[in-house]
Amino acid sequence: MNQTIYDAVVIGGGPSGATAATDLALAGHSVLLIERGGRIKPCGGAVPPRLLADFDIPQSLLVAKARSARMIAPSGRAVDMPVGEIGYVGMVDREEFDEWLRERARLSGAERLTATFEKIERDGERHPLVTFRRTRGGPIESVRARVVIGADGARSAVAKQCLPGAERIPCVFAYHEIIKSPPRNTDQFDASRCDVYYQGRLSPDFYAWVFPHGEVASIGVGSANKGFSLRGAIATIRDDLGLDRCETVRREGAPIPLKPLKRWDNGADVIVAGDAAGIVAPASGEGIYYAMVGGRYVADAAAAFLKTGEARQLRTARKRFMKEHGRVFWVLGMMQYFWYSSDKRRERFVTMCDDKDVQELTWQAYMHKKLVRAKPMAHVKIFLKDTAHLLGLRPAH
Repeated sequence: MNQTIYDAVVIGGGPSGATAATDLALAGHSVLLIERGGRIKPCGGAVPPRLLADFDIPQSLLVAKARSARMIAPSGRAVDMPVGEIGYVGMVDREEFDEWLRERARLSGAERLTATFEKIERDGERHPLVTFRRTRGGPIESVRARVVIGADGARSAVAKQCLPGAERIPCVFAYHEIIKSPPRNTDQFDASRCDVYYQGRLSPDFYAWVFPHGEVASIGVGSANKGFSLRGAIATIRDDLGLDRCETVRREGAPIPLKPLKRWDNGADVIVAGDAAGIVAPASGEGIYYAMVGGRYVADAAAAFLKTGEARQLRTARKRFMKEHGRVFWVLGMMQYFWYSSDKRRERFVTMCDDKDVQELTWQAYMHKKLVRAKPMAHVKIFLKDTAHLLGLRPAH
């Protein structure tokens, strides 16, 4: 295989890598998609309807549709946020969803290879070698690539090797347990509702969740505090909600990046996408939609590079993403930094979620993936209310 030269070698077959591979293959490029297999990323699985439209995803991949979210404060106070008539929160199972995306890439013309990435090597030839092993302990093999796309997740091996400072990207560690859903809805578990727990006892710096996935449910938590017991927090949630009796299907854990990398490419022939580029929304931890958008932008940038031979084309992916979503990421980052810092502030945050203006603009922003400017007076009202909460001029509940 040493003589094989691909236009693009994509390392990692999650939503970002599979999207990039599909787009490049459909554009007529030779693509090799390397996925190590046997791993399912811990993920709440929430996707907005816009994702299905933008990326031609069939409704059949949704395992559930959530019609409301419940925010639970440290005091136990619950605030329900119905989605209303503007849509729903789609829920996907990452095992099925990611495999469908990879298979679509293959059907679009990309080659699929189950293997573990080793490293990128340079031997004086024009194009780098991508080395990998098909089996643990097996022989090292290699192919050449005109461009390498690293979509191999948080703490990406590609990013660490090729992008200075990538190893210092801050992360939250996420852990969840997939359980068999209870046979019927109760006030504590509803198959059409996403529950989010803003409680320091369950996460000192992030949140915990219970998300419906049809016949199963995801019970998860995230934290950057290395001394905090994520498994213990999940055990507490399950015990509190009476879900400890439900069968556990599987357990998964992985880091989730908190901040986009300042640079996604090496200025020559390597670019990263998805979690490897750090594009997970702060505060919410939402990553699937942004991963696929990032994968598409990276594919476009790679295609421009392949056409012109100009490495500067690779920079356009990050520029496009930050122009479109950078402001939202900044706002969410500030929100996480302030509101998640103590239970007192978490209590006030949940109280704000009870405001109808806040709810409407939150859902509009989620559905459309941009800050909504259609109702300027609503923003003014929310700003004044937020300021009152910040200054403690409004009661927490």
